[in-house]
Amino acid sequence: MKKLLITRRLPDANLAAARARYDVTLREADRGLTPQEAAAALCDYDAILPTLGDQFMADAFKGDVRCGVLANFGVGYNHIDVRAAKAAGVAVSNTPDVVTDATADIGLTLILSTCRRAGEGERLVRAGAWTGWHPTQMLGTHVTGKTVGIVGMGRIGQAVARRCHFGFDMPVIYYNRSPKDVDVPARQVDTLDALMRQADIIVVTVPGGGSNTHLIDAAALAAMKPTGIFVNIARGDVVDEAALISALQSGQIAGAGLDVFEREPLVPEALRAMENVVVLPHLGTAALEIREAMGQMALDNIIAWDKGHPLPQAV
Repeated sequence: MKKLLITRRLPDANLAAARARYDVTLREADRGLTPQEAAAALCDYDAILPTLGDQFMADAFKGDVRCGVLANFGVGYNHIDVRAAKAAGVAVSNTPDVVTDATADIGLTLILSTCRRAGEGERLVRAGAWTGWHPTQMLGTHVTGKTVGIVGMGRIGQAVARRCHFGFDMPVIYYNRSPKDVDVPARQVDTLDALMRQADIIVVTVPGGGSNTHLIDAAALAAMKPTGIFVNIARGDVVDEAALISALQSGQIAGAGLDVFEREPLVPEALRAMENVVVLPHLGTAALEIREAMGQMALDNIIAWDKGHPLPQAV
């Protein structure tokens, strides 16, 4: 029976399915593997089911690698050096598609919560400080009809676009590094700067790492309208967090909704202190049926590798 390492606790259904087929070791730690732990795991296990936070960087693959597959739990895999993995003979997969709608839903949650000041309003009520309705209380941004600008028009970007267009009658514009035809009414713009200047609400959905690191920098944020709302459901490193904090504190932009952060789980106190910022603990795929589907997809890739078949979701 092959040895499988699962680096973080998964839903019970996934653990049962894995244990029925493999000799499973389950880490109970509430943090990802360090580079040293990742290197050791690659030498000790036949297969690994890692996730966000596990640091499978290039140096981890320099030892006597036993592992044949890294079946990542999650669509983002910037915590894995895929080139180094393949050079060491380690196949890599992820879990696209099953996360699309859940992540897009969180994008709309953040748009609505930030624009309509929902988090601030809930805190007011919970503090017992609400004095009753009046005509100018907590006036926010009306969402219907506003122009949404989407950075990265992949599966999740298109799912956000559909919700915005069909649900809220929002004109959709998008920036994508390559030309992209989509099945929702939307207009591609040539540059990120043009997108940031034209949209009322910006939603970032690009993969993390590589050339996308700090794609949203001080210059990009400076191009936004002072009434602009910024939403990130991608990866934290896509945004220069210090520049975002500065833009919010100076009033350069009106607000932000964030599900991801540059140094998770660290969330800067400056972001937590601002009433015009909605912060969520990386809830993008946090629904049981979605997490179970992700776990089964990762396991299916391990089983395919075990049988000598191509990985269905190879990266």
